[in-house]
Amino acid sequence: MHLTRQTTLLFLLNLIDGVLTIYWVQNGFATEGNQLMASMLEIGSFYFLAVKIAVGGITVFVLSYWGHHKLARYGVTLALTAYLGLMFVHLATGLVAAGIVSDRMIDEFSTWSNVVFALAV
Repeated sequence: MHLTRQTTLLFLLNLIDGVLTIYWVQNGFATEGNQLMASMLEIGSFYFLAVKIAVGGITVFVLSYWGHHKLARYGVTLALTAYLGLMFVHLATGLVAAGIVSDRMIDEFSTWSNVVFALAV
């Protein structure tokens, strides 16, 4: 089973994440949570994005090459789930930055989502 569509989507989400992260950080709306990538961002946006694209490209290559294995299919599913969740974080950041949603609303949502997650586990 080839994972071309899934890995292409994964790479695009990785690229969008990188561009949005640069924008949010440079405009003071967010910080980079990954310390290694935060240090790359301190060096410069170009280096941050270059590393982000390289890591994403290697990941896509590995998952595509071994896409016939069940573990690769699970890996793609897990990575896409994580990136879709990250896109929600970017959306929330954008809504707060635009003044559409307040910080308090995000805090309340976070509290409720923690409760729901705790009950589910």
